[in-house]
Formats: sequence, C-alpha cells, structure tokens
Amino acid sequence: MNLLLALAQDMALASVPAVGFALVFNVPSRMLGYCAMGGAVGHGLRFLLVSEPVRMPIEWATLLAAAVVSLIGVQLARRLRAHPKVFTVAAMIPMVPGVPFFSALLAIVEINREGLTDALLQTAINSGLRALFIIGALAVGLAIPGLLFYRRRPVV
Repeated sequence: MNLLLALAQDMALASVPAVGFALVFNVPSRMLGYCAMGGAVGHGLRFLLVSEPVRMPIEWATLLAAAVVSLIGVQLARRLRAHPKVFTVAAMIPMVPGVPFFSALLAIVEINREGLTDALLQTAINSGLRALFIIGALAVGLAIPGLLFYRRRPVV
C-alpha cells in the first residue's frame, strides 16, 4: 500500500511541471489536462520501473517511459487533431535529470576549488554520464513513434 501512495504522490507532483512547461510552450488550454496526464504517466511509469519489485536502471526506465508517453501522445494527437509534440514535449520535462546534472556540476566546481581528488572525479564522471544517458533516453524515446510510424523509407 505504501508503494501506491508514493506512486500517486509522484504522479501528482510530476503533472505540475508538465503543465507549467506546456503553458510556456503556448499549448492550448483545452490540451493542458492531456499534458498533465502525459507527465504523470511517464514519471509514474519510470517510478514503478525503478522501484523495488522491478529495480530497472533509471536510464532504461526513462527510455521505456518516454517511449510509452510518446506513443500515447501520437494516439492523442490523431484523435484530437493536434501535433504530437503538443502532448509529448511537455510530458518529458518532469523526467529531465536535474539531480545527476547538478551533482556533476557541483563536483566540477569542487575540483576547481579544492583540487582534483579521486572521489570528486568519480562523482563528476558518474553523475555527468548518468545525466547524459538519461537525456539521450528521453530523446530516443521521444523519437520512437516518428521512427516507427512516420518513415517513408524502411529503417534498414
């Protein structure tokens, strides 16, 4: 039961930045609920995949969640006659890796201030690569429907 409460809280909190960025991107007001739903579904799915029963690495969980949100966004776009990016881009924002990127930047600043140590270098590299791979997973997940459905030529 504790996992369900944490999931509900995670999804509710993830919908707020999705709607905020949708407002920044001038998404029509009738589409804001769908953007909130996309942010909540994506972050909630990633939360479930990273949590205890599954324990998937966050990079792979982000890729899967971004692909699911992107596929849902394409289906919503067809049904509501809007561009898919209206739903998908704002829904990806809550999954942007702020903590790993900030940790990498802090480690780089500490290296500059105190000098190079093995622990700081390891923190900078690990956090920076984690942030880079999560951003890459978001980009690939966002591009999956375009690669699968909107190509005029075969993939291979």
